[in-house]
Amino acid sequence: MTDDNSHSLDAARVAAERDELGTWVAEFLASPGSDNAALGEELTNRFRWWLGPVQIPLKRLHRLAGPSGDAVLCPVSEDDWRDDVDDLAQKVDDGWDPPPVIVSYRDGQLVLEDGNHRVEGGRRSGAHHTWAVIGFDGPEVRVRVRVPTESSSRPSANRSRP
Repeated sequence: MTDDNSHSLDAARVAAERDELGTWVAEFLASPGSDNAALGEELTNRFRWWLGPVQIPLKRLHRLAGPSGDAVLCPVSEDDWRDDVDDLAQKVDDGWDPPPVIVSYRDGQLVLEDGNHRVEGGRRSGAHHTWAVIGFDGPEVRVRVRVPTESSSRPSANRSRP
């Protein structure tokens, strides 16, 4: 993950205003630190409609990986978390807003696609919410889904390939 301003929470807000969240997601995931251009391409090809950044409760995220004892598909032991999770927690404690996590809406669930370490760092710092950018299959799904948020922005109709 990078601290580059083009991959920040504020940059995601600007991308949403410009109706370019799909492009922002692809560029963020391809950036140094994320190094996951393939996931960016997969997500932006599958999900053409984006919402965000919005703040969502951590307990609503369907995490693919996380601490043992949490509702995750792949439990990860405490020893296996990278050392930077504690560093991320400290940064959050110090007032840092990490880049939004990338979430998809699938089968009625908010699936955490990218950001497990940011979520875990926030959780360890006592946070109960995180900023997210959420991808949807289509506008009709976005309209039907009530995303539990604390703050919202207008949905993005990013239909072009990033």
